[in-house]
Amino acid sequence: MQDTSLMSIHHTAIISPLADIADGVQIGPYCVIEDEVHIGPGCTIGPYVHIKGPVTIGSENHIYTGCVLGEAPQHLKYNDEETGLEIGNNNIIREHVTLHRGTTHRGVTRIGSHNFLMAGSHVAHDCILGNHIQLANGAMIGGHCILDDGCIISGNATVHQNCRIGRLAMLGGLSGTTKNLPPFMLQQGINCITGINIIGLRRNGVPKGSIIAIKKAFKLLFDDRNPMSAALINIENQLGNIVEVQELVEFIRSSKNGINRIRDSKRGLIMGSDQDHRD
Repeated sequence: MQDTSLMSIHHTAIISPLADIADGVQIGPYCVIEDEVHIGPGCTIGPYVHIKGPVTIGSENHIYTGCVLGEAPQHLKYNDEETGLEIGNNNIIREHVTLHRGTTHRGVTRIGSHNFLMAGSHVAHDCILGNHIQLANGAMIGGHCILDDGCIISGNATVHQNCRIGRLAMLGGLSGTTKNLPPFMLQQGINCITGINIIGLRRNGVPKGSIIAIKKAFKLLFDDRNPMSAALINIENQLGNIVEVQELVEFIRSSKNGINRIRDSKRGLIMGSDQDHRD
């Protein structure tokens, strides 16, 4: 039996006897913690939070008012199978965030560590989020998506199901993507890349030489005179010794649903002959 004297649980909270609550956890008023919920040490659970297992939550997470974690996936083929939600350590999950369990496709929705999920954001079933990611207010992540470390999804932006957002990429406010957004890229609007996430690269300590190489790779990548396959070969020949450039090339080559286009403010929308990478 757990020693509740080491916890701070409001008397109105409803806690299942089958929940596993570690020492030092604070649980606010009117929370509901159901069966098969594991909450690590040092977590703070705000008022009116509902956690429905199977859910595993690591240490030092701060979950704010009204969040719903581990509810069944919004998927028509889901048939009440036992799937899960896993959350790492030191995450900030603000008001009314919803994180759903996986389906049998992957079995789990996984959130890494040191992420900042702002109010009203949503992560659907079977998603995999890395570390140090920011989802701004109202950001919506569809099912089966992968978000790499350090990416930013701005306010009310949407990521379509089965998409991947690369490391340190940024999807601007009110934007949407139905294709993969390569690492280090900045996107505004629907499926339109607008440049390099220079500020994000600098803030995350990417060396100046690597940033210059990424800029050169960007120009080669979206040169509408060359098909994507040729552009990737040119990038490797000229800049293949830069680790970040290698990461960019590998991401694009592995993108089964293609990558987004670029928008030039002077010439309008530009698209290479096979820029969606379906050579």
